[in-house]
This record gives sequence, structure tokens and C-alpha cells, in this order.
Amino acid sequence: MRHPTEGVLRRLVDEPAGVSDADRAHVATCPSCLRALDDARADAELVGAALTSAGTGTVDTDAAWARFSAAPATPASTPAFRPAPAAARNRWRTAVRRPAVAALGATVLLTGAGVAAANDWLPIFQAERVDPVQVTSADLVQIPDLSAYGDLQITREPEPEEVADAAAAQERTGLEVPEVGELPEGVTGDPTYQAAGLVEATFTFSADKAAQAAAAEGEVLPPSPAGLDGSTLRIQAGPGVAAMWAQPTGVPTLVVARVGAPTVASSGVPFETVRDHLLSLPGLPDGVAQQLRSLSADAGTLPLPVPAELVTSSTADVDGTEATVLTSRNGLFAGVVWVEDGVMTGVAGTLSADELLSVARGLR
Repeated sequence: MRHPTEGVLRRLVDEPAGVSDADRAHVATCPSCLRALDDARADAELVGAALTSAGTGTVDTDAAWARFSAAPATPASTPAFRPAPAAARNRWRTAVRRPAVAALGATVLLTGAGVAAANDWLPIFQAERVDPVQVTSADLVQIPDLSAYGDLQITREPEPEEVADAAAAQERTGLEVPEVGELPEGVTGDPTYQAAGLVEATFTFSADKAAQAAAAEGEVLPPSPAGLDGSTLRIQAGPGVAAMWAQPTGVPTLVVARVGAPTVASSGVPFETVRDHLLSLPGLPDGVAQQLRSLSADAGTLPLPVPAELVTSSTADVDGTEATVLTSRNGLFAGVVWVEDGVMTGVAGTLSADELLSVARGLR
């Protein structure tokens, strides 16, 4: 029997009476569907919290949609630019193990630059540019969770916080906050500032754990390359700074952010070994794998997962650097992101792509 769709799993959370007995029986005995169901429950809790106005218990759908629209596109960027109380940090720890975020982590590991030994670690990737990878909701359900193939540990958290001004943000992170030359029409007032430290995670491959996960899905893994079992990858990104202009309701209108671009180092396994093995794992959708293979020849390309049903992508020049432009299909938000000298800069908000490009080209 085929796995139930993401919509069916969500109905099990919101309206269980509307799910057939056959689908219920399948989910109850399918480890993959049970993991996806856990993700659906967690997402439902986050959506409910975001839809509820603070202190009122009421739902402001217009403001809530604008908040979602203006939020950074990738889950990994969320903790870098928002205050994170203990409960939020716990949710973030959980989020990095979800398929959507695991997809981002896996794609980062599948592209990279040349290698050079340093401090017993083998640098295998440093982001020099971004390139969109089109994914669908079905792709995100199919992509295997990295934790099924080894041990994923968050070794350093970014601890984001609001700071008094741009100088305080720079003092904490060492990064200059991009200064907007001219605000778009309708964006007024002074921004608030966020700063976050370095985020670091390690992933240790486990051939036994991977084989067990594959067997549970009725799959057989390809042989593990020599040296891969027990080897560790270290993923780092940050620090990060951001300036945010918001409406009186608190809805972000314009966000300008800068963050140290992701890097990946290995305890000794070369880039080609990691890339080829990850691309051979069962469960990676063919379309995603094909896009990653085409990118893997470009040294330093960071794949940026883009939800194909919701967002279109294109490229544009920002002061001599190629930038990726993301625009929601409903026209409610857009974003521009590029990498230069090891630093990723992004401009996003409830504005048009042309307005955001104007902001990006006018940054000082």
C-alpha cells in the first residue's frame, strides 16, 4: 500500500474522523508515516501558537499570514534572527531533526569545494553562492531524516537576542549590520536589531543504524564506503545580525540580515565519498537527486530548498554578485539572497521583488 499523503496525515491531527480505516491502519504500523505524523503534530502546534495573538487567545488571520509570509524561507535561518526563550530553543532542537530541515542539511553535504587538511578536520565545503533546488511537499515527506543514518548532535546554539542598536549587534558578532540607503515606500521608522552567535552541529555516520532504518522501509542500502562508518561531519554557520522594520502590529515589513555562510568539515572522509554515498541512499526523490547531481560539480554552491508550489526563483545582479530572487506565487512576499566573501546577505519582506532588489543594491 502506498504511504498516505501529507494531507491525510494532517487530517489525522485536525480531523481524525475524516481518515479512512485503511489509512489509519497503515500509519499505525509504518515507522516512516509515524515520524511524519509527529512532524504534522508539531507543525500544528507551531501554527496554532503563531495564529494566536499574544495575551488575547484570538486569531488575527491577516496578521498571522503576513508573519508567515515575511519569515525567512529556510528553517535553519529562523533561530538566527528571532529571540529564543527556552521553549523556542527546544522547538528548534526538534526542528533540525525534521525531514524539511534534514533535507537542507543533506543538500549542504552534497555540494562543496576542494579539500585541505587543518586541525585534524578536512574542510569539504564552504558556501560561495546559493542556487535554488525545487522541492515539493511530497519530496519533503519522502526525504529521509538524517538521524536515521547516524547521530545528529547540536554542539553549539546561536542564542539569538534583541540588541539595542547596530553597534551592539556588531560588537557581539563581528559582523556589520547592512545599512539601508533608502527605505521603500511604506516602510518607516527605526528598525529593531537581532544578533546571534555561531551554530554548530555534528553528524556521525552509523552503518548499522542506517541499515536498520532502510530495512524498516523494505529497502537495502548500498555498501558503505571504507572509512565512512563512524566518521563525523561538522556543520557550522553564523554568527548573524539582522535589522527589522515592522508594522505597529509587529508584522515584519522588511528584514535585512547578514550571516556567516555555512561550512562543512569532515573527520577524514573526502567530499566525493560523502556526496556519492548520500546520493545513492534510497528515499531521496529522483528529481531532487538529479538537481543535486547537477549542482555538485559547482564548487561552493549551497543548495537552497524552494517549495515549488509556493515560490518561484530567478537570478539577478547585486553589485556584481549573482543573487537568488525568491517570490511567492501569491505576490505577498519576496526575498533576495547572495553570498560574498564567506558571508550570506538576505533582504526579505512583504514587498515586491523589484523593491527588495532596490534595497539590496543600495546597501552600504
